[in-house]
Amino acid sequence: MAVAARHAGVASLTHQQRPMASINLRNVSVEFPIYQAGARSLKKLLIAGSTRGNLARDARDRVMVRALHDISLSIENGERIGLIGANGAGKTTLLKVLAGIYKPTVGRVHITGHTTALLSSSVGLDADSTGRENVILRGLYMDIHPGDMRERVEQVAEFTELGAYFDMPVRTYSAGMMVRLAFAVSTCIRPEILILDEWLTAGDTQFLEKAQRRMEEFVTQSSILVLASHSFEMVSQWCRRAVFLKSGMIEAIGPVDQVVAQCRESMAVAA
Repeated sequence: MAVAARHAGVASLTHQQRPMASINLRNVSVEFPIYQAGARSLKKLLIAGSTRGNLARDARDRVMVRALHDISLSIENGERIGLIGANGAGKTTLLKVLAGIYKPTVGRVHITGHTTALLSSSVGLDADSTGRENVILRGLYMDIHPGDMRERVEQVAEFTELGAYFDMPVRTYSAGMMVRLAFAVSTCIRPEILILDEWLTAGDTQFLEKAQRRMEEFVTQSSILVLASHSFEMVSQWCRRAVFLKSGMIEAIGPVDQVVAQCRESMAVAA
């Protein structure tokens, strides 16, 4: 049976007193049973679109999607880790395990530190509310008190550089503007562990450089960054270690340049 242990820092402790951030996964597997495998229900379409893992049958003859298999990974304080691999390799599923959205079918997850996950630029945002109003709304989604978020509204406005759009409904925003708002709100309070999916690449070059500087500040202040991306250039620029996932399993792990080279070679052979 899976065991998931997740420990956030105690609010009453100072930053210096809190245990250092860390992530430890031991023999983690994630499987999704597909009931009535021939049906085209929304649930099954979502599963197929988000995992694309290996299909198998379990002891009860159910069709299973094996999204992750036997993942063991340790990430220490101050590390920047990049997850790479082809579509369906398991990158987003692994991020969701780290974010606590998915529990492992088998294995153990132990996380020390407060985790902030940016898996979608639209999560926690209301399209009919303004950017300013969404600062409070996304704060609620992140379990941050509205009073704390109100103190940071102007800071968020300045970081986004949205100008008059900050007081306009989010439905008027471009994809890049959504990224600016979501990233600025989610990082206005420094997370100990920051989990990012590749949607961040929708931002423009100037903003990406600004976002990188902010994340470098986080890591310098003893944080962890886990970034999943198809962009080898972004992973090489932002991360120091990489994990190459293939069919839900770790194919390689090590220095970014070496792992990226191995991933490129594997994808070239597959093509």
